[in-house]
Amino acid sequence: MNNLKLAVEVVRAHNLISKDGNGSSNAFVELHFDHQKFRTTIKEKDLDPFWNETFYFNVTNPNDLHSLTLDAHVYSTNKTTNSKSSLGKVKITGTSFVPYSDAVVFNYPLEKGGIFSRARGELGLKVYMTDDPYIKSSSPLPHMPSSSYSSLHSSHNELPLPSERVEEAISDVMKKGKNSSRRSLYSIPNLRQEPQPIIYGANEMRSEPQGPQMQNVRTYSGSTSQPTDFNLKETSPILGGGQVIGGRVRRSEKHSSVYDLVEQMHFLFVRVVKARDLPSMDVTGSLDPYVEVKLGNYKGVTRHFEKIQNPEWNTVFTFSKDRMQSSVLEVVVKNKDMVKDDFVGSVRFELSEISTRVPPDSPLAPEWYRLEDKNREKRKGELMLAVWIGTQADEAFPDAWHSDMASPVDSSVPSSHIRSKVYHSPRLWYVRVNVIEAQDLIIAEKNRFPNLHVKAQIGNQILKTKPMQTQTMNVLWNEDLMFVAAEPFDDHLILTVEDRIGVNKDEVLGRVFIPLTTVEKRADDRLIHSKWFNLQKPSQTDIEEPKRDKFSSRVHLRICLDGGYHVLDESTHYSSDLRPAAKQLWKPPIGILELGILNADALTPMKTRNNRGTSDTFCVAKYGQKWIRTRTIIDSLNPKYNEQYTWEVFDPATVLTIGVFDNGQIGPNGNRDSKIGKVRIRISTLQTGNVYTHSYPLLVLHPTGVKKMGELHLAIRFSCTSMVNMMSMYSRPLLPKMHYVRPLTMAQLEGLRFQAVSIVAARLSRAEPPLRKEVIEYMADADSHLWSMRRSKANFFRLMSVFNGLFAVGKWLKEVCTWKNPVTTVLVHVLFIMLICFPELILPTVFLYMFLIGGWNYRFRPRYPPHMNIRLSCADSVHPDELDEEFDTFPTARGNDLVRMRYDRLRSVAGRIQTVVGDIASQGERMQALLSWRDPRATVIFMVFCVVAAVVLYSVPFQLLVVLVGSYVMRHPKFRRKLPPAPLNFFRRLPARTDSML
Repeated sequence: MNNLKLAVEVVRAHNLISKDGNGSSNAFVELHFDHQKFRTTIKEKDLDPFWNETFYFNVTNPNDLHSLTLDAHVYSTNKTTNSKSSLGKVKITGTSFVPYSDAVVFNYPLEKGGIFSRARGELGLKVYMTDDPYIKSSSPLPHMPSSSYSSLHSSHNELPLPSERVEEAISDVMKKGKNSSRRSLYSIPNLRQEPQPIIYGANEMRSEPQGPQMQNVRTYSGSTSQPTDFNLKETSPILGGGQVIGGRVRRSEKHSSVYDLVEQMHFLFVRVVKARDLPSMDVTGSLDPYVEVKLGNYKGVTRHFEKIQNPEWNTVFTFSKDRMQSSVLEVVVKNKDMVKDDFVGSVRFELSEISTRVPPDSPLAPEWYRLEDKNREKRKGELMLAVWIGTQADEAFPDAWHSDMASPVDSSVPSSHIRSKVYHSPRLWYVRVNVIEAQDLIIAEKNRFPNLHVKAQIGNQILKTKPMQTQTMNVLWNEDLMFVAAEPFDDHLILTVEDRIGVNKDEVLGRVFIPLTTVEKRADDRLIHSKWFNLQKPSQTDIEEPKRDKFSSRVHLRICLDGGYHVLDESTHYSSDLRPAAKQLWKPPIGILELGILNADALTPMKTRNNRGTSDTFCVAKYGQKWIRTRTIIDSLNPKYNEQYTWEVFDPATVLTIGVFDNGQIGPNGNRDSKIGKVRIRISTLQTGNVYTHSYPLLVLHPTGVKKMGELHLAIRFSCTSMVNMMSMYSRPLLPKMHYVRPLTMAQLEGLRFQAVSIVAARLSRAEPPLRKEVIEYMADADSHLWSMRRSKANFFRLMSVFNGLFAVGKWLKEVCTWKNPVTTVLVHVLFIMLICFPELILPTVFLYMFLIGGWNYRFRPRYPPHMNIRLSCADSVHPDELDEEFDTFPTARGNDLVRMRYDRLRSVAGRIQTVVGDIASQGERMQALLSWRDPRATVIFMVFCVVAAVVLYSVPFQLLVVLVGSYVMRHPKFRRKLPPAPLNFFRRLPARTDSML
């Protein structure tokens, strides 16, 4: 007997077209398969209906399965006219049916139901085969008028079991289907995976509300295809401001929270202020009190005081409402003892009677509570407390003790190392030291010509001038040395005049100590007056009194703090700040960037605890000078952060970087913070006012290959304060003026960037909790300049992709010349003759055609921020030997000294070639970005320019334009500026695909 059935679960629809005239629809789904028809219930006035109804179709002949199709029509009913109108349809061929074990919910885009109908949105279906004999087929609908819609045939809570017979039947159908000619409109991927064992901790075993509801998950792969698991996913979570659907916030009826980009998390707050008149516990009258706050299995403890009866703690404890295991809060005062702590008294609260406080309400005033003994009788002593229920928006939340810290981990870790913090990186300046000359030097040997150079040092930075030989005791260098310094300027500039007397052997002739606080600052390229500095004797090392024991030798210097530059501490491709060091040159902000770090899912375990894999993760985000660090979620592979932060935006051509790390300070060994992955988002690719809620894959390249470490769920919104100011930014230089007036070489910039990263890492590592050096270097891509065969190939393929358009034009022209398509060739001949006869139409036609291309590409514009692409990065096909080379140390640890020298030289040269190739590819990708809507504001500007240019070129005589353009290009140097022109500034601000590179 044939028990084979087709099961169709109609889950939900998303973003349907409104049909009732009031911006909504009364939607239902009608299924057709093998002459059988079923209907779902009607969801009234809902453009995102949710059904979750299952139907079972009989399969009459399994051998004909490959030729059958499942049609799912979405209709909207009109009860007034007893009619239905099409909202779209989905057609699935029989070759796409899979067994239950391989079935997943798939969102199918809706197609037009008819020639004159419209369609929009998606339909979520789960389609699979089953032969479970206990499942009965649904009763087909009789032919009835369109006004009667019933769903009595839907079955719920029936889970068919996987069967080998179903897999064999489908396998036979697939084999037969391969031999026949067919066209598959949709297919469900076979995502067969072995089930992974999951070990839950004590916190995960309890049922708790899930985080932001990931509804309508949509996957984006970008222009370069890559595995589905590595793609970006759009979600529709319910946040503090309401549900986010398609980038727009659907406001909820309740009052929106201050944190409207994260899910509201409720906590029980307990503020223990102080105690008075506590009873003594021994004959001496001494008391060492502390307070223990208990809620179920969670317990927080204050510090204890010695021999005091009126202690003051002022400590706040928080307990997550989702993890509350008891209905009673108990605050116990105890006496610290060597053997066993003594009970002093307690205060009990029923959770149902605790009030709720929501900012901006004023903080709750603490009250005095009489202590009770174990029998609930009043006793001597009072405790001042404040107890309330609030959210993460409460001002007491950041510095509070959290119940997450109650997990059985290393108790020696300070609580400050787990809390969320905001850091500000130091303001960096370039220090320009112009070593001009030295006079009256004294050398020990009089019978030889000295070989003199100056060594300059600031902190760990050491630079030397070129060695100069002289027959006199005066020497001229006139050489610039560039350093990086951070405010406040605590370091000294130490210059040493040395004489090279042998190989690796220098004799110090004198030195000078110059405090950086005394160095003059400048914000432009004005001339700084030079000064003569007397050299101290080589034995004189006292920097506090540099003027003591002078002798006749002196050095001529010109020193300044250059504030007109932007000190690059990041790669120029991913820079988050482009402002100069001098504050007087800063422009007002053009917008606000808001980031909600929601949660992370399916993280890879980074350590072992209690014989199971786990992680203690935190997130770090960097934009401009502001770094943020979320609190550390202990012992969880699916942490929920729900923290929101805000930055001022001064330039749209900047990048926000978010990284996920495992806290290495939690554990017995105190290891380094391990990287889990990072996400980069360019601000110019975000539309103003939209809320982007996506789940980003965390991809990391290991010596064994690329690996997905989990997913990070973010909510991002960019708000513009003035659209005119933002549009005008596209005509301004990308970097400050000094970068063009007195440009630095690429070698100088790379060396200074390395020093800048080291200074920022050293400064932030002294904060509490520290941001470690490995975190700073990973966020700033400190090793991006090193040679990598993988990166070189990726940049080469990017370059070839840019020129694919030219290759396509050449191929098309060849086809025209060979008359492969006679109609096209005739039309091209007509167009060619027309343009020759009317040459003034050539340029207007080109610009108008480009405008039309931009308008056509508007439909295909990216609707999601850029993300890491393993295909673009050549990370999925890299050879193991190339990975070994990429993860090799620098200098290399392979081979002898000669091989090391040659190998490092090759890597250094190849690294420069790699950078050049990447820059060329970036220029081509910026050309593509003109009309691709990757930066919507830039595309609008360029399209307006195309229209204006077309009108001007049409109305002005062509010969006059040629004369004007030629005269402008060959203009006199007096009429030239050192700053780049506005079109070049506009072009440099366009986004390239470097944001998607690993």
